[in-house]
Amino acid sequence: MQLPPARRTGYTVGHAIRPTSAPFTGHAMNTVARVLLGALAPAVPAFAVLAVLAIGGWLAPGPALAAAIAIYAGVALLLAPLIGGILGVRNALDRMAANEPAPEVRSLSPSVRELWLALGRWARNVRAEIRARDAALDSARSVLAALPEPLLLLDAGRRVVRANAAATALFGAHIEGRDLAGALRHPLVLAASDQVLKGEAMRAVEFELTSPVERHLRALVARLVPEAEGAAAVLVLHDLTELKRTERLRADFVANASHELRTPLATLVGFIETLRGTARDDSAARDRFLGIMAEQGARMTRLVEDLLSLSRIEMNEHRPPTEAVQVETALRQAADPLEPRAKARGMRFVYDIAPDLPPVIGDGDELVQVFQNLFDNAIKYGDQGTAIEVVARPSTKALPGTRPGERVAGVAIAVHDYGPGIAHDHIPRLTERFYRVDAARSRALGGTGLGLAIVKHIVSHHRGVFEIDSELGQGSTFTVHLPVAASQKIQAGTAA
Repeated sequence: MQLPPARRTGYTVGHAIRPTSAPFTGHAMNTVARVLLGALAPAVPAFAVLAVLAIGGWLAPGPALAAAIAIYAGVALLLAPLIGGILGVRNALDRMAANEPAPEVRSLSPSVRELWLALGRWARNVRAEIRARDAALDSARSVLAALPEPLLLLDAGRRVVRANAAATALFGAHIEGRDLAGALRHPLVLAASDQVLKGEAMRAVEFELTSPVERHLRALVARLVPEAEGAAAVLVLHDLTELKRTERLRADFVANASHELRTPLATLVGFIETLRGTARDDSAARDRFLGIMAEQGARMTRLVEDLLSLSRIEMNEHRPPTEAVQVETALRQAADPLEPRAKARGMRFVYDIAPDLPPVIGDGDELVQVFQNLFDNAIKYGDQGTAIEVVARPSTKALPGTRPGERVAGVAIAVHDYGPGIAHDHIPRLTERFYRVDAARSRALGGTGLGLAIVKHIVSHHRGVFEIDSELGQGSTFTVHLPVAASQKIQAGTAA
């Protein structure tokens, strides 16, 4: 016995009732039994009449039994298609509940066929609904996993039900199934989570983590109504570290800039008052004071120019340059205006530039500014009578934007001076604005404290890398790595 082919109804029955289960099949069995009993009910009065006639002697037992058998056989013959069809449906349900293909039934009574087709339509709708819900759940899980912010789902007992990739990267891979306190022990976060789990709609707190590195975070805890996958609340962490650092740097910048400008302004105001008062007729004092005023005015001019230059570079830092610049040409243009100052201190530029060095991608004026700042520092802080060594070589340094396992062809330009050197503790902060190893000496030499900050931002604008290496008593080396024009990707580990 086969179920009717799906083409008769215009839809596929085949595997449609896969969502069925053993409990549903048991329910179908009970339905079959009830149908059979209901179908045999009309024969029960006939059996009763035959029994009464046989017992009362009006009908011999043999003919009565024969009549009962005949009636039963007739009813059975009449019900055989219905019983067979229902048993076929039951067999199909059992097979599909076991995740097996459904059999085809070619001959069924009209009533059973309608039952089977109705079950097929029901199963198709159920399966479509289950698929839609599974797709929506998979989509939600994908979004949860891809969120860049750490996210935790908590149950009513504050246990972590689910954690996305960012959360496992922050707290570890075994956070799921543990109490929140096992991963995040900050009392403010735990108290906010408890309040939300007790019925509060939302709580937000800011806190700091000191291990493994100092981080400033904001936790947002919100209640889930209704609960989803056993989760009663969601906890999202926003990293405010960069924002707080930027705010602190901005405040430091304003304070430092105002301080750097206040000193020369105070000097100028003081000397002007003196020249207008007691030193009005003192020609010697007037000449000396005017010299100091000119020096302080020049210092203030350099400071404003550096501030404007830094601001301009930062505004354009997101747009990389596209010109091709010859490195040797930029180095010569940067060194020529500084030659008189170097000779005045008995210093000289020594070049070691590789032949056939490819051009780099860059802005010519900005690269000249980079090398001028590095040369200016070498003249200021190098020992008198020493050389300023300038070395340019091909480089395979990993540059920003390259994928793991590859290198971009580049050029490394190193400027080495033979000065007193810099202690390692100071090196990470040298590119901060207004940071000086020796503030008094830097001011005396005319430094603004912005030179290396400008170098760092210009190199970043060029998608390059800036490195500082120094040893006390051995001098300092400042190296700039820049990508070459029409750069070609080469395998990692290849040396230039």
